[in-house]
Amino acid sequence: MWLVVGLGNPGDMYAGTRHNIGFMVIDALAAENSLPLKGRAKNYIYGRGFIREKSILLIKPLTFMNRSGIAVAEALKRHEDIDNVLVVCDDIDLDTGVIRIKKTGSSGGHKGVESIIGALGANDFIRLKIGVGRSGTLPVEQYVLKNFTRREKPVIGESIGKAAEAITVIVNKGVSHAQNIFHRAKRPKLE
Repeated sequence: MWLVVGLGNPGDMYAGTRHNIGFMVIDALAAENSLPLKGRAKNYIYGRGFIREKSILLIKPLTFMNRSGIAVAEALKRHEDIDNVLVVCDDIDLDTGVIRIKKTGSSGGHKGVESIIGALGANDFIRLKIGVGRSGTLPVEQYVLKNFTRREKPVIGESIGKAAEAITVIVNKGVSHAQNIFHRAKRPKLE
């Protein structure tokens, strides 16, 4: 079974922020595949079902971004049939809307990914990163908690759909196949 984790912060005040793009992708993927996120564990909400023929568990941690590893470790312990982990997160070093898929690696400074690496004691999980750009004036900690601008919203909406599609490809055809498709895609342009 695949565990797909969307990173974000729980609560309405964070709903449309850059840091919550992982939650947005999970919501889109759940809706697209009729996988309601109605299950609740101590540290996450979840939906379980299939994407095509592949068994999948979608989760949204309730632990806040910097403690995401707690939720992932709990899910792995609770659902012993998990073979693969895929984490969806924001990336300030990518232009808004750009999608990148990595097989392993460091946290790249992302506190949620860092928490997962720490909790698992390993960095060998797949990351699907969506660019949210970077501010020239705001500190990172403030910038990622801001909502997308009116100009960015169409690009982000399209990227969320593409990210959900990329997850479907990863789960069914593998990371390399998804990289060939989504890394070659035309860069989104802000209007």
